[in-house]
Amino acid sequence: MILAHIANLAHPSTFALLLQDNGGETVGFSVMDMLKHMGWIDIVVVIILFIMSIWSLAVMIDRALYFSAARKQSREFAPKVAGALKDGRLDEAIKVADRSKKSHLAEVVQAGLQEFRSYGSGGAITEEQIESSKRALERSEAIVHAKLKRGLGSLATIGSTAPFIGLFGTVIGILHAFQTIATQKSTGIGAVAGGISEALVTTAFGLLVAIPAVMCFNYFTNKVEAFDVEMDNSSSELVDYFIKQSHR
Repeated sequence: MILAHIANLAHPSTFALLLQDNGGETVGFSVMDMLKHMGWIDIVVVIILFIMSIWSLAVMIDRALYFSAARKQSREFAPKVAGALKDGRLDEAIKVADRSKKSHLAEVVQAGLQEFRSYGSGGAITEEQIESSKRALERSEAIVHAKLKRGLGSLATIGSTAPFIGLFGTVIGILHAFQTIATQKSTGIGAVAGGISEALVTTAFGLLVAIPAVMCFNYFTNKVEAFDVEMDNSSSELVDYFIKQSHR
């Protein structure tokens, strides 16, 4: 008897009846049907998550293009400026750095070279001249680091808050389901299916927005750390170059 009852419940026509509301209308689970049954709070949650997804996507594309250009131009810049400095052509090295607008290494090295040149090419190289160039390199590194991290804070914020915004929509959807039960005096699946579907949509959307944002934030943060190491090494090598020039 129990097996027969379960078989009747599993029959498609029986399940369809369970998913009908009091008016006989079958509850749909397509995106449009769920949006149609959402309350205004749930719609606001979906709109906020959609805006966050567009913003995070824009940041991802912007950082990916910026880092790619910085890597490419830095690879072209490094051997050229090394050759110019080896031959003592300081002005040529500055021109090479000026042509590499998006290179993180070029921006740092250019600041150090310009500060070093501002003391004049004649006479002995003093310790104050080297220290001033070193401070210029440090200031430039801080500026370039801020440029590299631009937008990453918003990715971290979106990644940490999007699941909670989706969870807020989930809570509202469940409350809507209980209100439906109270107003319709019904405890069938059809009475709560709409509210539960709203809850699932906002939860899934929140996770869909958060997961790529967190993954890209970690990836780009590692990239920035690698760029910082490259800038530190270049600054150190340039200071060593100035010291060697002072001993000649």
